[in-house]
Amino acid sequence: MLRWRGLDEVPADWGRCVLTIGVFDGVHRGHEQLVRRAVEAGRRRGLPTVLMTFDPHPMEVVRPGTHPPQLTTLARRAELVEELGVDVFCVMPFTPDFMKLTPEAYAHQILVERLHVTEVVVGENFTFGKKALGTVPMLREFGARFGFTVDGVNLVSEHSALSAQDVTFSSTYIRACVDAGDVRAAAEALGRPHRVEGVVVHGDGRGRDLGYPTANVAPPMHAAIPADGVYATWFTVLGPGAEIGTVVPGRRYAAAVSVGTNPTFSGRARTVEAYVLDHEADLYGQHVAVDFVERLRGMEKFDSVDALVEEMGRDATRTRELLAGG
Repeated sequence: MLRWRGLDEVPADWGRCVLTIGVFDGVHRGHEQLVRRAVEAGRRRGLPTVLMTFDPHPMEVVRPGTHPPQLTTLARRAELVEELGVDVFCVMPFTPDFMKLTPEAYAHQILVERLHVTEVVVGENFTFGKKALGTVPMLREFGARFGFTVDGVNLVSEHSALSAQDVTFSSTYIRACVDAGDVRAAAEALGRPHRVEGVVVHGDGRGRDLGYPTANVAPPMHAAIPADGVYATWFTVLGPGAEIGTVVPGRRYAAAVSVGTNPTFSGRARTVEAYVLDHEADLYGQHVAVDFVERLRGMEKFDSVDALVEEMGRDATRTRELLAGG
């Protein structure tokens, strides 16, 4: 898959393509349907499929300080859409000048003059251009004028067995699930567990003293972190590399993860601490991923260190049982 940042990286001899546009944060099941539709259109026409996304999130430019929690990094988004068959991952810098493009200028300058689109596949609620005034019907009008077709895809909804109600899959809905600690509902909408990536940094070393050495994961700014509590997760050291202790990069391991401020020790800083079951390694500086499968309990303040250690043992046992055979 090719990766472009901005339109300056579009080859001079670039031909026609099928394009899908959106933030695609999370690459959830609704996004997956949209991307597959675009890929199928590209294959049917014998053309490459381009996915255009934005950095930073448009809200951060439209209203600075309102960047929503991020479900996936750009790198993770690229990995996920490549698995769906996308040929080009194009990241458009969302700048104040880009934000000021009128809908017509957006369609003509970007879609026609630079990307040479034959077909555009977007969600039915897609908006574009200055003040988000462009709509799917308007895009169809531009398509009739400039020579491309538009496929507006309905949002994906289904009956959720977890909530016992109809749910429309959206990044906003998934962020709310993650914020509430309902990682099972988030996984149902994503089609996989919610992932938090980060670099392992030095913590206070208290877990090792208690017999449960943890990797203190520092997520990137804006990452969507689940509510405080303890979770059963899969832990993976990302990227190629040699075995680290008994941990092999690229292989996932069961881990009990604590999210919160460690109230038993009067902690203040919110941390993500992963205890990798049955393995030990010096992971400082490693880029890792934590995939949240199940919330075990909320964050609690224990009366004694011994009581905390006993509960940590139960957390590890339950994590092992939940992820057995996975």
